[in-house]
Amino acid sequence: MQFTAKQISEFLDGTIEGDETVKVGELSKIEDGSNGSLCFLSNPKYENYLYTTKASVVIVSSDFVPTQPVSATLVKVKDPYSAFSVLLEKYNEALNHDYAPAGIVQPCFIHPTAKIGKNVFIGAFCSIEENVEIGDNTRIYSQVYVGKDSKIGSDNIIFPGVKLYNRSILGNKITIHSNAVIGSDGFGFAPQADGTYNKIAQIGNVVIEDDVEIGANTTIDRATMGSTFIRKGAKLDNLIQIAHNVDVGAHAVVAAQTGISGSTKLGDNSVIGGQVGIAGHLNLGKGTQIGAQAGINFNTEENKQWHGSPAQPLKEWMRSTVIFKKLPEVDKRIRDLEAKIAELTAIIEQIGTIQK
Repeated sequence: MQFTAKQISEFLDGTIEGDETVKVGELSKIEDGSNGSLCFLSNPKYENYLYTTKASVVIVSSDFVPTQPVSATLVKVKDPYSAFSVLLEKYNEALNHDYAPAGIVQPCFIHPTAKIGKNVFIGAFCSIEENVEIGDNTRIYSQVYVGKDSKIGSDNIIFPGVKLYNRSILGNKITIHSNAVIGSDGFGFAPQADGTYNKIAQIGNVVIEDDVEIGANTTIDRATMGSTFIRKGAKLDNLIQIAHNVDVGAHAVVAAQTGISGSTKLGDNSVIGGQVGIAGHLNLGKGTQIGAQAGINFNTEENKQWHGSPAQPLKEWMRSTVIFKKLPEVDKRIRDLEAKIAELTAIIEQIGTIQK
């Protein structure tokens, strides 16, 4: 399937510089562009590729002015990154248009009490337990387990190997990637006088609202009581641990290898970097931003940036980082000063001896 630069420009509500009749049939990175491909330029670091790329069409910002001749046709839009993401989604839909399965593949187990909606696909070796409800147009791929009394809405995609424990509740338009575990036990143990631990029963569940995406091998523990919440539009990367009774706010973004401890509330529109550790029973304000590998053990105000471990406000962390980098130089200067002080002390002592 091919499109002209003019068609792309009209779809993205952009303007054209160059040949509006040139055709493209694939998407590519700007450094790998070839004849007939479409790419985008958003990060200034990649501008040099614009002047060498063989791509036929490049999406750029509406205020971009090239400093060298450009052979590709330019489509200028307000936000190149967002515009290209829209095209990627449309391209992905086109690629998978012929692979929109429906029906139930055998062998699999579906309990007689389960309610399956219209145009649902259930892959081989799935297990759909008692009183499960699955909404229309949902795709459940092979080897997925759905525990009893769980409810799955419409237009969801659940990739192979996902495990949904009992009473999990999923909204609509959710994507869960392979081997994620939803509803596993919260980490609750009561210490005993003899040094052992008694397990605390985890009788709650997990509720995932609409338009959430959950990465591969991410685990979300069910609540001790009540629910663990992943709110509307949140995006969770791979290899994340969400503990019991956590509340991840709407449209929050959490990167890989982050761990959020029990009963912490993450505010709406928060952005959490990779390998961040967040202690339990905290309230992180709306719009909180936390840099990679930071450690958070305190409540945060809205729209603040935090870095480091233990975390500091961004500006303080930047100043501390500058000082930290200079520590070897400072250490040498201190040693030199100590040596000079020792020399001066020795001279003073000699002068005192002579005077006596």
